[in-house]
Amino acid sequence: MFCIRKMRREDAADVAELERKIFIDAWSEGAILETLEQKQTMILLAYEDKRLIGYLILYYVLEDGEIARIAVDDAYRRQGVASKMLWELECLCEDNGVNKLLLDVRESNVCACRFYEKQGFVRDGVRKNYYSDPAEDGILMSCELGK
Repeated sequence: MFCIRKMRREDAADVAELERKIFIDAWSEGAILETLEQKQTMILLAYEDKRLIGYLILYYVLEDGEIARIAVDDAYRRQGVASKMLWELECLCEDNGVNKLLLDVRESNVCACRFYEKQGFVRDGVRKNYYSDPAEDGILMSCELGK
């Protein structure tokens, strides 16, 4: 069984390692630590035993929060890890006055789009050529919390 908790400084190396496994444009350990130190940032981690299996990074200003990263290790996908992180995030957002979540997703990432829609996100628009390597449009999505 996995657990969700807030990130601590000593978790940065694990997050950077999983980041490299999942993303082409991986953030460095230093960038992750810089993000953690920002006041209006929430980073949640999913652990099974002592192994990091997922993480979520959110930046927020006033009532809006933008999910910058959400990642789950391939071996743990489709087991409720991302859903549980989003549920925990919603609880933290309530405590911090955030009532709307925003994100961008690659147009070709059909599985992610379906997942977000099941979580209550709606499509708000398209950002032309938002992503690079490869060039691709980004789908803007949002979710009103507390409804």
